Amino acid sequence: QVQLVESGGGLVQVGSSLRLSCAVSGRTFRTYPMGWFRQGPGKEREFVAAISSNGAITAYADSVKGRFTISRDNAKNTMYLQMNNLKREDTAVYYCAEGRVVTMNLNSVRYWGQGTQVIVSS
Repeated sequence: QVQLVESGGGLVQVGSSLRLSCAVSGRTFRTYPMGWFRQGPGKEREFVAAISSNGAITAYADSVKGRFTISRDNAKNTMYLQMNNLKREDTAVYYCAEGRVVTMNLNSVRYWGQGTQVIVSS
């Protein structure tokens, strides 16, 4: 059974940093592209970042480029999202995802995590 479990969310202030983690079990983690999506209050779920199976290729939404960094540790079956200079509009539930391709969208996700809440306050 495949499980994706996010952690690291919380309440932070504008301009601060946070690191999310996604631990994966039940899969050969190193085989698949992984990504992060988020869903803000009253908004649709949207793509945030993705990383190829070996970590060589990354992709980011324009709204987070230069502030967020996606990475993975295949030896630990874990993916990360380092979020710096957080803005109020980053407030959302963040979801870990395993995708079919690194150019990930909602339709190409195979598995989802349960989500972790990030709230950015001023």
